[in-house]
Amino acid sequence: MTEPSASQTWIITGASKGLGRALTQAALLAGDSVVAAVRNPDDMTDLASVHDDRLACVRFDVRNTDEAAGLIGLAVQRFGRVDVLVNNAGRAVVGAAEEVTDAQLRDLMELHLFGPAALVRAALPVMRAQRSGTIVQMSSQGGRMSFPGVSTYSASKFALEGWSEALAGEVAPFGIRVMLVEPSRFRTAFNAAGVLDFTEISTTYRDILHDVRADMAGADGVQEGDPAKAAEIIVSFAHAEVVPLRLPLGAEAVERLTATYQRGLDEVNQWALLAGSADYADSTPSARPI
Repeated sequence: MTEPSASQTWIITGASKGLGRALTQAALLAGDSVVAAVRNPDDMTDLASVHDDRLACVRFDVRNTDEAAGLIGLAVQRFGRVDVLVNNAGRAVVGAAEEVTDAQLRDLMELHLFGPAALVRAALPVMRAQRSGTIVQMSSQGGRMSFPGVSTYSASKFALEGWSEALAGEVAPFGIRVMLVEPSRFRTAFNAAGVLDFTEISTTYRDILHDVRADMAGADGVQEGDPAKAAEIIVSFAHAEVVPLRLPLGAEAVERLTATYQRGLDEVNQWALLAGSADYADSTPSARPI
């Protein structure tokens, strides 16, 4: 990576705790300015009192997409530009796909896809005019692989990843970069009681998901990942000339995603001849430009 560039302006959702707070602190430490979009601005009082000239705390609910343009406008009005947009706000629902309600599924899709999409659409005209900008989408290792009990969480993160991968190609000609961050377990309140959401336990899936529920609930406070170290890495990339489209964070994420990609390749190879036989025998091989 290159040496850090000039001071930047960040918008970070879910900035009051966990990775969002660590990112806010790291960006401020790097000399940048931050618009912290949070449900309760009072949670940022300690940081605001020290960095009142470079930190603006705004009450914001990511799921209210009507407020996206206003948040971008506030950042431009306060600091003159938007260099980094971090869609970080999020949470999880644990339960079998059959147990999850429509309301729970829609809520996570609004939080992890529709809200971030609205903020990106609002930020793009500003970034295009600047001919620069970095969009950081906080995904998860669960955005590339899944397992029983996390179908709803993974569905929302898979959707964010597909949307963002297409976005990256669309905005690259304007000097705008997209980075999908895929963390493993980091020591935040993500797994805490009252934060991690569980479905009602049904007799059908009680035994099947017992270990998953116990593991997810028991991870609070013992997660391997250090939010401060993760934040330093993300901030360094925001100031670099090149960013990866996907950035796994944490040793577990690297291990699990490597295994996931390998299993996918193995399965494609296993059924390659059969799959290829579905084409017309006299068809011309595809020569797509993408």
